[in-house]
Amino acid sequence: MTSEKDSPMGLFERFLSVWVALCISAGVGLGIAMPDLFQTIAAIEYANVNLVVAVFIWVMIYPMMVNVDFTSIKDVGKKPKGLCITLVVNWLIKPFTMAALGILFFEYVFAGFVEPETAKEYIAGMILLGVAPCTAMVFVWSQLVRGDANYTLVQVSINDIIMVFAFAPIAAFLLGVTNIVVPWETLVLSVVLYVVIPLAAGYITRKLLDDSGNQEGIARFTGKIKPISVMGLLATVVLLFGFQAQTIIDKPMVIALIAIPLLIQSYGIFIVAFGWAYLWRVPFATAAPAALIGTSNFFELAVAVAISLFGLNSGAALATVVGVLVEVPVMLSLVGIANRTRGWFAVK
Repeated sequence: MTSEKDSPMGLFERFLSVWVALCISAGVGLGIAMPDLFQTIAAIEYANVNLVVAVFIWVMIYPMMVNVDFTSIKDVGKKPKGLCITLVVNWLIKPFTMAALGILFFEYVFAGFVEPETAKEYIAGMILLGVAPCTAMVFVWSQLVRGDANYTLVQVSINDIIMVFAFAPIAAFLLGVTNIVVPWETLVLSVVLYVVIPLAAGYITRKLLDDSGNQEGIARFTGKIKPISVMGLLATVVLLFGFQAQTIIDKPMVIALIAIPLLIQSYGIFIVAFGWAYLWRVPFATAAPAALIGTSNFFELAVAVAISLFGLNSGAALATVVGVLVEVPVMLSLVGIANRTRGWFAVK
């Protein structure tokens, strides 16, 4: 057994789904008990961006961006197969399968349970999840499968650079396909606020901490602020479910309806990526992280953009937060599958 001290997953990460579930309950309870408070918070906004939620989201995203090491990009050509799998899955498969599943379930399978306009917002939230590849928790998943840590860093760094340029066009295209009016200015502003600026801040922080070439300063800094990042996530969950409290009380099955296509997407994408790596004879230390990176989501970014585009009380914001709820247990189950099939893959 791995001790908690040595485990790559700390107390917050290992029980993140529990904390999220508790915050959902707290948010709904507070939203019903104190609706005026949440209306006041919702009114604190500028240019369609709620300032309170924006602060919490920045607290979430910034520590993750500090982990991105741009100097690792020089190693991009050393193991091209793993990087190819990650990039193809993240940018050419995953966004489109998520959009297809959203349309299938909310325009057809669940059509009798959800109002058409609300269904569109749920689909939009799912699309935003599908277009946002994970940047932080993948380091944890890579450690849990004893993956190549340096190459995982390369994959994440390349993904983040691509995300700066590809997130807005792909999201806009897919949202347009689903007949959702996309305010381009708001979408681009969201990418600048929640990707470009935090990424630049993370880069500057790394330069300041790593000026002597010693990684220990970065490790100490990120270790100290990691709990703050999770607290920002949990506070955002409380607020979002507080804003959505009445809708959830009136339609309690909505969480399960959103979770079903998200679960199908996660396991389906993992099968595609992991199976591809197996057929391509990619070594396990590269194959497992590649599949896990392709499966997990940058749900913090999805939440932020959903709020900016559709509002705090929108179905899109609710759908992205449900993504937070299902992410950790699903990814832990996939880590278990990967570890049990380690012997199927080449070692090097």
